[in-house]
Amino acid sequence: MLKKILSISGRPGLYKLVSYGKNMLLVEGLADARRFPVHSRERVMSLGDISIFTTADDLPLSQVLENIGKKFDNKAIDAKSYTTPDQLHEFMASVLENWDEDRVHNSDIKKIISWYNLLVNAGITDFTTKAEDEDNQEGEEASNEEPKA
Repeated sequence: MLKKILSISGRPGLYKLVSYGKNMLLVEGLADARRFPVHSRERVMSLGDISIFTTADDLPLSQVLENIGKKFDNKAIDAKSYTTPDQLHEFMASVLENWDEDRVHNSDIKKIISWYNLLVNAGITDFTTKAEDEDNQEGEEASNEEPKA
């Protein structure tokens, strides 16, 4: 699901990919369901492509969001409870014990909390990418089959 959820640099919020064409994407805001085009010159990042630095390997954002969902029962977080650096670090340590404190900045943690709240408020609580991978594999297998005579 996160592969089709986008963050657009310079625009607040998250957006769902509706369609794409030559040199542009058609997106819909998660908060207001307003559709508009995004041109190729704008920086667009899929949430499915984002990972968080840990002391071992990088962890996909989907796993971090899953951990947050488990901790908060897939309910929105009161972002005002996490304003100081100590509170942000405590929050991050509670959902991801081996996060890299040197490379994950306070602004990154605030963004994760904000994105989580936007996704939950939009009704998206399944952060796994397994279902998408299976759908893609089924589509590829169907296209590789030869027609029967």
